[in-house]
Amino acid sequence: MKKDWQENVFHNFDSAVPHYNNNAEIQKNIAWNLAKLCTEQSIPKGTWLDLGSGTGLLAEALESLNPNQSVIRIDSSQQMINSHNIRHQKQVWDLNQGLPYLNESPQLIASSFALHWLMNPSQRLSEWFKALDTGGWIALSLPIQGSFIEWYDAAKKADVPCTAMDLPSRECLLKTIKTQNIKHNRLVRITQTASNLTSLFKPMIKVGAHTSSKPSLRIGEWRRLKKAWPKSKDQKVTLTWLIQLLLIER
Repeated sequence: MKKDWQENVFHNFDSAVPHYNNNAEIQKNIAWNLAKLCTEQSIPKGTWLDLGSGTGLLAEALESLNPNQSVIRIDSSQQMINSHNIRHQKQVWDLNQGLPYLNESPQLIASSFALHWLMNPSQRLSEWFKALDTGGWIALSLPIQGSFIEWYDAAKKADVPCTAMDLPSRECLLKTIKTQNIKHNRLVRITQTASNLTSLFKPMIKVGAHTSSKPSLRIGEWRRLKKAWPKSKDQKVTLTWLIQLLLIER
């Protein structure tokens, strides 16, 4: 099951490349904010990585704010990597297998909206921390448990399965890192709004982030879910993301 799920993840992100950037508003916003947080720290120059780089939103933000520093893009999606300019250092690599071979220990491992797609995210985070050079940093953002409360509530009310992906908990992530190494720890709540449920889910599908290990809803179940979804006074529907931002120093 895990292998099939991972293959679906790779396929959906490969397919999303042509329209990813036009639909990734949350990802763009968080990538830029994470990159700005990095500029507030004394992160050594050297080998900087963007793990699960996608189309390069985080890498480009980091390079824009640090003009003399290049960022190596690493992603499991061949099509995502192919979308980067030829002048950029890049590599196709399945991050479930750990990190690829590096000539030197990285001074920065950055990752935005990628860790939750990997098997055992807390183990991966621990591996990344151990791979850092002394004095190196991790800059991380990802959605966590507590996201999609409207989805879970509507599914419960409609008596249908909630097909949202299972996200890692904040506690599970933080237990792998000593408190004194965590230099920034913040939760960001972002709420999307749309006129109907199909429009609400469209950006998620367009960026390839709709892979689930759970069976799709049947037509009747989908109709019940739409009917049960909470609406605002102006009949809009919402979806709330809870996003963890972390800066960790070794």
